[in-house]
Amino acid sequence: MGLFIADDSNGMLMLERRKPNLTRDQAEDLGTEDRRLCFACVGEAFLRAEIENGGHDGGCFYCGRQAKTFSIGEMADAIETAFEEHFYRTPTEPSAMEYAMIKEGDYVWERKGDPVAEVISSSAEIDEDAAEDVRKVLAERHFDMELAQMGDENPFGGDAHYAERGVDDAESQAGWRRFEQTLKTQARYFSRTAEATLTSIFEGMGEHKTRDGRPIIVEAGPGMQLAALYRARVFQSNEKLEEALKRPDKEVGPPPPLAAANGRMNAHGVAVFYGASDPVVALAEVRPPVGSNVVVARFELIRPVRLLDVEALQSVNVTGSIFDRDYMQRLERAKFLKWLSRRITMPVMPDDEPLDYLATQAIADFLATDANPSLDGILYPSVQGSEGKLNVVLFHKAACVQALDIPKGAEISADLYVETEDGLEIDYSVWEEVPPELPSATSNRDPLDAREPEDYNGRVPTLRLDISSLKVHRVNRIMFHTESHTVRRHRFEKRGAEF
Repeated sequence: MGLFIADDSNGMLMLERRKPNLTRDQAEDLGTEDRRLCFACVGEAFLRAEIENGGHDGGCFYCGRQAKTFSIGEMADAIETAFEEHFYRTPTEPSAMEYAMIKEGDYVWERKGDPVAEVISSSAEIDEDAAEDVRKVLAERHFDMELAQMGDENPFGGDAHYAERGVDDAESQAGWRRFEQTLKTQARYFSRTAEATLTSIFEGMGEHKTRDGRPIIVEAGPGMQLAALYRARVFQSNEKLEEALKRPDKEVGPPPPLAAANGRMNAHGVAVFYGASDPVVALAEVRPPVGSNVVVARFELIRPVRLLDVEALQSVNVTGSIFDRDYMQRLERAKFLKWLSRRITMPVMPDDEPLDYLATQAIADFLATDANPSLDGILYPSVQGSEGKLNVVLFHKAACVQALDIPKGAEISADLYVETEDGLEIDYSVWEEVPPELPSATSNRDPLDAREPEDYNGRVPTLRLDISSLKVHRVNRIMFHTESHTVRRHRFEKRGAEF
């Protein structure tokens, strides 16, 4: 019998044992580790396929058929690796707290988990005899005379118990915090660390689905569930409000680059479109002060856009096998994405915005330029509205609003009040005084012709203002939903140290 190292289809190095087909009696003579198990005796799909595709022809010790087989030694290799990643050996004795509970008489201690042979049998879906042979091989490999003399349990001894290990994303969270610290204190614009971090997080996201089958990347646009967005803008002077009513496509839509303020998903000077699925949420998101006016408008999506659904990241579905070396990594990544989803959308205090927005701005920049598949924006739940209300940010490339069809040479004016017998009353009206139409004029002119050259930079329009949706909200008072807690104050007499 010879030994050689083989590289299987998944890049796993495995120790193979070449030997001729053996009878059951001959296999008994060779020892437990050299017994062979055929793929038909293994129910776990991934491991079964590994044996069927990478095993060797031989006689199965357990069922007697001639088929592709692994030796029990090879099975032990695969199972030991899976145990290291997905199971832990449970304590042999109660903890200090459990001892205290036992003494109080209201707690009966039982060792957690299941016997190791049962865990082997259930995880690999093999019969009890094969599982016990695997256990014996692993117990022999882990035998330590000195530890045995001290009474320590063999990791694969007959009495050992194992329980499933939880998924730990602590390392990923620590990596994210290092990433945030790097952006804040070291390299903000040309960081290879940031690029590598974001690539590893969002790689292959187009293939992800949630546990209920929803995709992580959703489409919005004409004929779809999300076909329009509401956007609000605050105005604190009548003059600026009048300008907004005259050209709401410019003044309520995304600002020009020089006026684009620092935001959750954009750096200063990068104009994006922040919208909401509900007009009330759009109004709440701008946090208007009392006494201000807020213009809210509906913008129709005139072409399909692809959005990353941040909320869906909380329930990414991961399927696989504990015998797949990449499975635990995928589980850890899914758990980290759940944490990151909450991290992206958590409220940020105004004083912290300049630095705390750096990470989400980096995410938006990465997704806007390097995502595969290409994305137009991000969809995320609103913290200002009720459940089910959503916010959307369209990246700069998709934040282009189609210009209003206003004839060349038109003069536009706006009124905020009307004179009545009782004095001035609110009456928002916009007047367009257009020149006489010339005989050569055509009525099918492209609305983009009305846009000034400096406003149009080659982007394809994504949004069209529904001019009939325009509303002005005067903010008279603001209601808060809070939870209150009392503050207890204590006073006590100082005492000297006791020696």
